[in-house]
Amino acid sequence: MPHIDRLTVYPVKGLDSLDVDRSRVRAGGTLEHDREFALLDADGERVNAKQSDRFHTLETSYDPETTTLSVGAPEGREFPLDSEGGRAEAATWLTDALGLDGDLTFDRQPERGHVDRPSMGPSVISTATLSTVADWFDELTVDSVRRRMRANIEVGGVPAFWEDRFVGADAPAFRAGDVRIEGVTPCGRCVVPSRDPDTGEPTPEFREQFLRNRRETFPEWADRDAFDHFYSLMVIARVPEADRGETLSVGDTVDIVE
Repeated sequence: MPHIDRLTVYPVKGLDSLDVDRSRVRAGGTLEHDREFALLDADGERVNAKQSDRFHTLETSYDPETTTLSVGAPEGREFPLDSEGGRAEAATWLTDALGLDGDLTFDRQPERGHVDRPSMGPSVISTATLSTVADWFDELTVDSVRRRMRANIEVGGVPAFWEDRFVGADAPAFRAGDVRIEGVTPCGRCVVPSRDPDTGEPTPEFREQFLRNRRETFPEWADRDAFDHFYSLMVIARVPEADRGETLSVGDTVDIVE
């Protein structure tokens, strides 16, 4: 039976994930705590692994109860992100750890988060999709692909590329628990998925191999016109305003809404 298999948020954009059993949809349409914090450069632009592959080498965790960011490697530190002082200290430390120039600042966006597409909401992928992509590469595991793709909602009990059906002309939506989720656009990928999530080392010929296999396995139920190219995986969705404030939970049944 189709169901939510995993819910994942990324409290600090570019850093490690936080798996949760349930998540409230915020007023801005995104999941609670997702990309709530981001590092900004002097021009106010967000900084993540696109700018520094050292993001991958940091081991971090986040406690939403205490709003504490913990860095376990290469040096153990804790930063309280609920205070300006704590955010300033974290930004200074991370600037040095990431080998970046200039002064970075920490910004907090509690109602929408620092998502790349502010008018949209959570990202969706199926467990079967992650497993299929892992099979394309000898050295990749399902968890490695999961960490490379960084989706919010993972759906189990469905075939690979199930999520592709929710974009394009006359695409359906789906309902999970009390929340209606509507696909908006395929997620075109950047350089980040091509790197090892622990070391930042590039996987040889990742893009070329991905493109070839994605083209060959593109599902018949997907609207090809909705995809600009085959270097896309995952769907960016939105939650209608009427359903914001509701909660998604792991185990929620997923039903397609035509």
